[in-house]
Amino acid sequence: MIEIKEILASDTYALRNAVLRKGKPIETCLFPGDELPTTKHFGLFQVYLIGIISLFENRNPSFSNANQIQIRGMAILEEYQGLGLGEKLIQSCENYLKSEKEVLIWFNARASSVNFYEKIGYRTFGSVFEIEGMGKHLIMFKKLGY
Repeated sequence: MIEIKEILASDTYALRNAVLRKGKPIETCLFPGDELPTTKHFGLFQVYLIGIISLFENRNPSFSNANQIQIRGMAILEEYQGLGLGEKLIQSCENYLKSEKEVLIWFNARASSVNFYEKIGYRTFGSVFEIEGMGKHLIMFKKLGY
């Protein structure tokens, strides 16, 4: 049985390290803003934690929308990828955010993940850019409640 619930920032670090920052020091998995009261972290559990996502109140100057949320640190353990769990995790966050009147969700997506996000309604913005040590990325976004 799958369960998605709010977790602490510290609960995300090991999974961020295992999936997103392989071979890097655990300190690279602590993101600025992780401990702010406005930041929310969610975990996807199938007995134990197998997926995570974090929502940050963070404005991207490329968008004029007043209410913006940035997704960071989404990760699903490798052996559970491709099972639709990432989509469930994102949909759960979208449902959480729908209590807002209007919100723009945006994030820096790995170029290799763009197709996944497009299938669930996200669009690209701008050109491909490089995040040092992390590879090619694109900004992606979706508007809720507009």
